[in-house]
Amino acid sequence: MSKPVKTFTTPKPSSKRLSGKSSSRLSPRARTIRAKTIRDAIHGDMTFSAAEVRLLDTQAMQRLRGIKQLGLSHLVYPSAVHTRFEHSLGACHLAGKIIESLEQRGVHRFTEDERQRIRTVALLHDITHVPFGHTFEDERRIAPRHDADIQRLDTMLSGDLGEELERQGLLTTVRSHLLGETPLARDDDFIRDIFAGTICADLLDYLRRDARFCGLTVDYDDRLLALFTRLGGRLALDLQRHGLFRHDALSEVVHVLRMRYLLTERVYFHHAKIAAGAMLSKALEMAIAAGRFAYAELFALRDDAFLHVLRERAVGLPEVQRLLSALATRQLYKPVFRASRDGLTESELDRLKRQFYENAGGAREQMEAALCDDLGLPAGSVIVYCPSPDMALKEAHVTVQLSEHESAQLSSLAHPEIETLLLRHRQLWRLVVLATPDLGRHAAKRHRILTRCCEARLALPDRTGEGPSSLLFFPASVGK
Repeated sequence: MSKPVKTFTTPKPSSKRLSGKSSSRLSPRARTIRAKTIRDAIHGDMTFSAAEVRLLDTQAMQRLRGIKQLGLSHLVYPSAVHTRFEHSLGACHLAGKIIESLEQRGVHRFTEDERQRIRTVALLHDITHVPFGHTFEDERRIAPRHDADIQRLDTMLSGDLGEELERQGLLTTVRSHLLGETPLARDDDFIRDIFAGTICADLLDYLRRDARFCGLTVDYDDRLLALFTRLGGRLALDLQRHGLFRHDALSEVVHVLRMRYLLTERVYFHHAKIAAGAMLSKALEMAIAAGRFAYAELFALRDDAFLHVLRERAVGLPEVQRLLSALATRQLYKPVFRASRDGLTESELDRLKRQFYENAGGAREQMEAALCDDLGLPAGSVIVYCPSPDMALKEAHVTVQLSEHESAQLSSLAHPEIETLLLRHRQLWRLVVLATPDLGRHAAKRHRILTRCCEARLALPDRTGEGPSSLLFFPASVGK
């Protein structure tokens, strides 16, 4: 049995400064770079300044061309091969649109420094992403989240990207924003909300981009951008005009929540995508446990390069080779046990979170190994998938202005569809035990035995096939 892979906690911020200072002089090539207009499949023509183009041309940014936005979702939706590079372009473009809207409505007058800072951080907000990062970091938690890993950010900023930011006088500011450090200036919270708030440039780009490339015919209206305002030093949405509540504005905001829910249901939690991600994560965990791979190696790799390196390192590790071969031919693991939120107490959810999401004491690997032993299966044949039960539709907590003197969180409005979306989003949570489709002779019987073993070891009933409230990843869509 391989030793358990540790899960990571977020390290405390380091006061250590980035080493090295570069000359403020531009290279001959950099001096010839001009502003550029880039045609995008989602937003059309997007214009970037010469300074932004110099950032785009760094190795750290160009690496994002090889990292798919939705990881392994292309195994379900073949056209979902868009990358974090074009998403970064779109987030920067929409941050500029939000700035324009706020200025046109007289909400805030941005200085040129603020404008450059906002667009730059929006452009660079995903530079710490690694191949299949959300799968490894948010679902299996085998490394710190991309936006909470100081070592990784400093690695990305130690090369030509950091040098270019230093030339532009933005290195310290951008690093602080990307780490989400305590604001130093009065307007920092408001500025950060534009690219990293509840409803922000990042969200509005990936909702539209993910839906388009997954073939989902759903979109929000660009008039949404005209609703942005400022309340209490934070970015908010204005649902009133001349003191009168606008139901049409509320409908547009609710539609954004509907899009977010739909993508979670249909794409991010699609059962085949979940199975593929679990298989790849398990392969990586086993390679790390065997000393064949270090997570930090991912910092410089793209998707294809990572898969190639992992296959080469898996020589002599038959369990890892089996997982990668099955993934390459789309022989995905199948669910043998499913537990939903229905009937579980908060203490039971906390137990499952601690054992199988946080992997306390290697509980997840121990359970997987025990289930393999129950049926005499090779290591890696059974995988426990357990996302955090704390999952929430955070966009519903955006602040909205209801009248000239009244504001509230959107989720507090007692709106029936908002309440339904919040409830149904929480009900998407599932603990799933996946197993190789090749269970050998008498596969159906062995499948039933494995399900009973899961029930006994997890002390939970199998909820497969109990009706609409227990559907795995496809409850009926709101608004159908």
